[in-house]
Amino acid sequence: MKIISTKFSGLKIIQSKIFKDSRGFFREDFKKKKFKDKKFVFACTSSSKKNVLRGLHLQTKFSQEKYVSILKGAILDVVVDLRKKSKTFGKHFKIILSDSHAKSLFIPAGFAHGFLGLKKENIVYYYCTNYRSAKHEVGLLWNDKDLKIKWPIKKPILSKKDKKNLKFSEYKRLL
Repeated sequence: MKIISTKFSGLKIIQSKIFKDSRGFFREDFKKKKFKDKKFVFACTSSSKKNVLRGLHLQTKFSQEKYVSILKGAILDVVVDLRKKSKTFGKHFKIILSDSHAKSLFIPAGFAHGFLGLKKENIVYYYCTNYRSAKHEVGLLWNDKDLKIKWPIKKPILSKKDKKNLKFSEYKRLL
């Protein structure tokens, strides 16, 4: 398992090894010894069809660090740095995570997170350092021009909630 730093402080790409043979494959996704200072308390799994866009979500209180990986399919994973004092505040990072290349993403607290399903079926799992707090959730509008995220789709499938997410300028007024 190799940990790769990004230009965003604390944001890491985790490259795992895949062992394949005629029966299928074996992959080690997570090793506690690589994240000694992290206490993951909550895990969840989501399934999304192709062109489903989830996010961009953030908890304003009880913030979460996340370890995101793919069980099946592929996603365009996008994070936006919302840490007010960060050098990369308001900037985004994106990466394709898929079951075939065994990359995962460690997302520090203070980032909004979202993803777009790229295959027919996409199963994503997350380890989180805090429990979900629905009353402290906010979302950023996926196509806000101020964020300058180039998505490979013009009309994704969105939840009612995500259609009403905040513009980045509205979020900044909450700070």
